Amino acid sequence: MSVQVLYTAHAVASGGRNGHTESRDGVVKADLSVPKAMGGPGKPGTTTPEDLFAAGYAACFAGAVDYIATQMKLKPSSLEVEAAVGIGKDATGFGLKVDLTVWVSGLSESDAQKIVEAGHQFCPYSKATRGNVEVSLKTIVV
Repeated sequence: MSVQVLYTAHAVASGGRNGHTESRDGVVKADLSVPKAMGGPGKPGTTTPEDLFAAGYAACFAGAVDYIATQMKLKPSSLEVEAAVGIGKDATGFGLKVDLTVWVSGLSESDAQKIVEAGHQFCPYSKATRGNVEVSLKTIVV
């Protein structure tokens, strides 16, 4: 399947997981450090690739669910997504696991579930991880 590219983000990393990453335009800048839980220094004021991935996935997924809701003519009064990205050992070395929790208000539980599941089929991050990363969905109506 071919993608007609509409926008391309550029970022550069140096020093690996104990280094620095930055978008080419300088808007996103982050110092990185391996967390103590993974045997690293866990330096204060730093982040991890998993934090960055979680932030991007949460934003993309929220946008996808909002778009789908509009297409289905459903309008939640609020929508919030948390992406919890875990890294750990798997059969080939290391792997990721993602838990997406979506808080929806202003819709029935059935409609909320419908837009979240359809959003998961539509979201580019979900498409990219499908079959490669275990992703769980939880919808909470508030």
